[in-house]
Amino acid sequence: MSNAAAGPAGPVGPAEVLRTPAFALFWSATTLRAFGTAIAGVAFQVLIVTVIQATPMQISILSALGVVPYLFLGLIIGALMDRWRRQPTLVLTSVGRAVVLATIPVLLLTDTLTFSSLAVVVLALGVLTLFADSAAQPLLPHLVARRSLVMANARLGQSATVAGTAGPALGGALLTLVGAPVLFLVEAGLLAVSALLQSRIRVTETRAEPRPLGRHLGHDIVEGVRYTYRHRTLRPLALSVHTWFLAHSIVTTLFGVFTLRELGVPEWAFGLILAVGGVGGFLGAVVAPRIGARLGAGRAILLGRTLTVAPWLALALLPLTATTSLALLLPLLAAVQFLYALSQGIEDANEMGYRQAVAPDFLQGRMNSTIRTANRVIFFFGALSAGFLVTLFGYPVALGVAAIVFAVAALVILFSPLHRARHDDDHGVPGASA
Repeated sequence: MSNAAAGPAGPVGPAEVLRTPAFALFWSATTLRAFGTAIAGVAFQVLIVTVIQATPMQISILSALGVVPYLFLGLIIGALMDRWRRQPTLVLTSVGRAVVLATIPVLLLTDTLTFSSLAVVVLALGVLTLFADSAAQPLLPHLVARRSLVMANARLGQSATVAGTAGPALGGALLTLVGAPVLFLVEAGLLAVSALLQSRIRVTETRAEPRPLGRHLGHDIVEGVRYTYRHRTLRPLALSVHTWFLAHSIVTTLFGVFTLRELGVPEWAFGLILAVGGVGGFLGAVVAPRIGARLGAGRAILLGRTLTVAPWLALALLPLTATTSLALLLPLLAAVQFLYALSQGIEDANEMGYRQAVAPDFLQGRMNSTIRTANRVIFFFGALSAGFLVTLFGYPVALGVAAIVFAVAALVILFSPLHRARHDDDHGVPGASA
């Protein structure tokens, strides 16, 4: 059961999901969380560098602690989310993160903030965020009709893009005006409001069936992995996104260093380039529902994957150096970020909407956690490989390898049943809302 209105299956017609009360609350809470995270991210960086004066190794450890929960707990928590109620989990995690963030001002004011205490905070936030992400994805199909899943994911993508683009600038301004302790209290307050909004969501969640005698959590995890990688269209989707994440880890690791150090682009221009990328991501999320409705889920995702190849291939092939005029570098690099973010905006909403429509509710948590955990592992090792590629062959070759890997991700979809899939296909999901 869900509070999404059921109806006969038919072509996907993008509808304004913000008129659905449950989703409006969900979207508002998620948007507040996204802005709070982006704002607090600036303060975290300042604390790491100026307050605890972390060494490069300590900075690496803090960065890794944000990923560790996904690597070691992702599959377990995903399986739990198929048995626990997701809406209360969201509320509790928001409250938990608010409490954890509120400890930072206390540590700052008592002069007890150290590397060890900050590491505990980062790890706790990572675990709570993992629970929140694992609950949010399978909850969404209960809040909107199946035909509106793409639009719902697009709306979430739009607000996330705006938060990611404007949040750091807002965070920097607030940090200057009020200081780090107050900024973290603001973030804690935003999470508390987010928890209040989430608690007002009215949704009926299906109670999980009791496990048969002799079955345990490990069996649930294996069932989720098998379902994901044996499914006719989810298997190529998962393999494609894993491949995409490998290339994504390379370009995100290298782009900043390549732009600022190798090409000598000034910091103000680098910020402008990233801002143009934010515009591309927003526009991609805006057009994603209509592209998905017109082309179908598979071809919409394929379009996004294909668009990704060209900008990075161009960056690899063009003879760019520190002597290249900024008048040429600025529009070129901005176009790279614009197309890259545009492609993500198009494919993300269609991919998530399709995944949520295909998998039955009792497997949603495990299906999502299986794909998400593999993505995090691949990103981790891909980021390491980026350093080796640059060291051995240089930036153009490393970016060229990434472009080739992006192309492989597109080919996986092209030569699979997924490229013919549509959002309005009958997926045979029990109780799926139209």
